[in-house]
Amino acid sequence: MGGIDKRRAGDAGKGAFPAGPVPATPSMPVAAGDTDKGVPLTVLGVDPGSRSLGWGLVLERSGVLSLADCGVIRPKGDSFSERLAFIFNALSAVAAAGRPDEAAVEMVFTHKNILSALKLGQARGVAVAACAALGVPVFDYEPAVVKKTLVGTGQAEKSQVSFMVGRMLGVKPDWPVDAGDALACAVCRLNMRRMELLTSGRRSARAVP
Repeated sequence: MGGIDKRRAGDAGKGAFPAGPVPATPSMPVAAGDTDKGVPLTVLGVDPGSRSLGWGLVLERSGVLSLADCGVIRPKGDSFSERLAFIFNALSAVAAAGRPDEAAVEMVFTHKNILSALKLGQARGVAVAACAALGVPVFDYEPAVVKKTLVGTGQAEKSQVSFMVGRMLGVKPDWPVDAGDALACAVCRLNMRRMELLTSGRRSARAVP
């Protein structure tokens, strides 16, 4: 079964993907503050699309980010419903192999074409369902929030975002555009999570008499 372009991670996921859903194997969640103790945390970023869906796995250990894997799912099928099924099965296989602790899925932006917006929304829903079916917590982020978190402005160009992702991961950003957007979403989640932990820690410190 074709339709998936991978950048790295050896032979993982290069075989045929199952025709049916992947059995649920929930990942082990990382408790708040564990990443500060050296326990690795993996986040799956997803850039939804009915024709091309980007995904990226980013690993954080002791505050250091690294690229685990990334790629693009190009749905195949004669009907839209078949393409949605392809997305579900393929992304389920990616998540089952990568075993992410969390997932970050980019939200659907306003689209001038209503039909295109509906299809994009359905593709996004399938991506969310694929993660949720495996017990992976899903977090939603608007494109502008992702851009602002990485570049400092919500109006940043895709090339700027991809460049910053490459710098943060310590690799050359030679991935497809959709995969780069997915990695940006994963990095955004890790940055936001770190801020949430810091804020929570400060609140706890102030609460101690």
